[in-house]
Amino acid sequence: MAPRWALVAHGGAGSITREQLTPEQETAYREAMAAAAEAGAAVLRAGGSAMDAVEAAIHVLEDDPLFNAGRGAAFTAEGRIELDASIMDGRTLAAGAVAGLTTTRHPISAARAVIEGSSHVMLGGEGAEAFARSQGLEQVDPAWFFTERRWCSLEKALTRQGLPVPARPAGAPAEAAGKAALVHEEGKYGTVGVVALDAHGDVAAGTSTGGTNAKRWGRVGDSPIIGAGTYASNKACAVSCTGAGEYFIRLGVAHEICARVQHGGLSLQAAVDQVVQDELTALGGDGGVIAVAPDGQMAWSFNTSGMYRARIAEGEPLVVGVYKDDP
Repeated sequence: MAPRWALVAHGGAGSITREQLTPEQETAYREAMAAAAEAGAAVLRAGGSAMDAVEAAIHVLEDDPLFNAGRGAAFTAEGRIELDASIMDGRTLAAGAVAGLTTTRHPISAARAVIEGSSHVMLGGEGAEAFARSQGLEQVDPAWFFTERRWCSLEKALTRQGLPVPARPAGAPAEAAGKAALVHEEGKYGTVGVVALDAHGDVAAGTSTGGTNAKRWGRVGDSPIIGAGTYASNKACAVSCTGAGEYFIRLGVAHEICARVQHGGLSLQAAVDQVVQDELTALGGDGGVIAVAPDGQMAWSFNTSGMYRARIAEGEPLVVGVYKDDP
């Protein structure tokens, strides 16, 4: 029997190999992915909606300094944190997205608030920040998002490019502490995302990111773009992406996968593999996707050496993966 509910989560794809991760790092990432999946599963077990499950699971990842989303996000070339997120309801096709947030603790909640508190789909910059405040969403000092490892990565990137290194952010801690010291520099892609199917047969998808290290000029990737980094439809599936955003935008990866399920009759795994392994690779992009369908199919696919990921469904055990050869 197909599961009544299911959830898949990712914590980013990139250069992730057994040689690069210490045992402590691997354990930390596996535990973090399990915690996020279980947070979403708790909502679904209780009969909650796919949208609620996606938001709850992404909250866990946005608060975890291991990931490039929320706390632990990558810095811009100017030494700022600029956060992007999107969420979509497969039942209604309602979608919300935000870009360039700097003080909102949970960007995924701001994206959902765009659906519920406005007539728009996507808000950016100072307007998105003002909207998030108007909706009563928790605000934090920008220093709350700071992690030492991400700052060091910025310094190295700017030095390689011959660009000036900005002053250390005001209020930033002097030393790395706790989990932040375990951050693995997986490359550019630490985006997080969750897709879910609830007991009502509805699917939803959400994605949250800090963008690329040392990004400039207000760069926005695929994560807040509906159809590129996030898409959900009860007629097909729900998809969340992570990777080289410019390529995902050009291919419209999330929507393309849904279209192949809905109109091409492909299985979910065949659709994600076809788009990621064949077309994304041929275009020169790398990264990965997760997906879930209304009939309970779950899938993931990535063309990098690893992707932090987890899946769980009614009647099925939690599965957590990091490397290419994990289950």
